Amino acid sequence: MREVLIDQAKRLVAERHPDASAVVLAGSVAAGRARAGSDLDLAVLLPDGRETHRETLRHEGRVVEVFAHTGAGLAELRAFDAASRRGVVQQLYATGLVLLDRDGRVARIVADCRAELLTGPPPLGPEQRENLRYALTDLLDDLGDAPDRLEALAIGAEVLRTAADLLSDHHRAWTGTGKWFPRRLLAADPDLGRRLLEAHRALGETGDPTALAAAATAALALAGGPLSVGYRRGWPPAARGAAPGGKR
Repeated sequence: MREVLIDQAKRLVAERHPDASAVVLAGSVAAGRARAGSDLDLAVLLPDGRETHRETLRHEGRVVEVFAHTGAGLAELRAFDAASRRGVVQQLYATGLVLLDRDGRVARIVADCRAELLTGPPPLGPEQRENLRYALTDLLDDLGDAPDRLEALAIGAEVLRTAADLLSDHHRAWTGTGKWFPRRLLAADPDLGRRLLEAHRALGETGDPTALAAAATAALALAGGPLSVGYRRGWPPAARGAAPGGKR
């Protein structure tokens, strides 16, 4: 199966990007987890002057995600993904399978992306961290006062995300969305991360927020503890986080 998908990826690039200088096949195929219906994730390095873009297409009946970059565009995306603390592009190149490298550049890119992932994202600034502490403190108050399960579930989702952001920052670990959210959270802190995830599931199953509140409070403690009275921010905010006087 893997060799079949690799050959298909090479045909797609030859058809659509014959001038590509490098191609990296990522995702489930590179990880050896591909199934019959798996899509293809391709990073394609284009010559300068071309457009950096992302495109979803169907090739030979299979969905393909193409992440096409010029050298300058890739550098911008790496900086953006580092600042967002998600490291998406870095993960794409660092864990992928190199299918083409005409000039040796992608080998250096792969090495640099692996180093960036190992180093972790830059730490949050003091104001960003305070914003998250304030937001989580406020959310935990709301969670304890939620009048019904629907509100508790909505608040609980925000509690989980905000606690995960603080916990990931504490460990200088990358964050994620979708399926990558639990994967990255468990990688950041296998014990407390699992407590948060299982407590969020328990909230959905039973409506009881006790376990989630306890796990999120533990994450908050690692970041400096609750923050409420004394919090003040001007507008516009200087850093990402809660707007003054409101929720994140």
